[in-house]
Amino acid sequence: MHEKPASPFSQRALDASSRRVVKHSVVIAGHRTSVSLEDAFWRALKDIAAQDGVSLAALIARVDAGRGEANLSSALRVFVLERALDARETSPSPSPHLSP
Repeated sequence: MHEKPASPFSQRALDASSRRVVKHSVVIAGHRTSVSLEDAFWRALKDIAAQDGVSLAALIARVDAGRGEANLSSALRVFVLERALDARETSPSPSPHLSP
């Protein structure tokens, strides 16, 4: 009997609460602004900030400084995606499972 391949999505990613949009107020360069992102992106940004040893506000300011004309919410999503892809490229990949 063949096993169904594992989904590339974690159960958490499929949870509706991860897709819920949450608005946070942040201060960037002395100005208060609101940023709306899905809860999954807020969790990822908090994890990245902790890994980098900076506050969430400092991480957002760093992304803001390099975003050019891009929308801040979009720039933050792309930043999270790029960090995830970088982490995947640098972590050892498991051996592929070969079917008999």
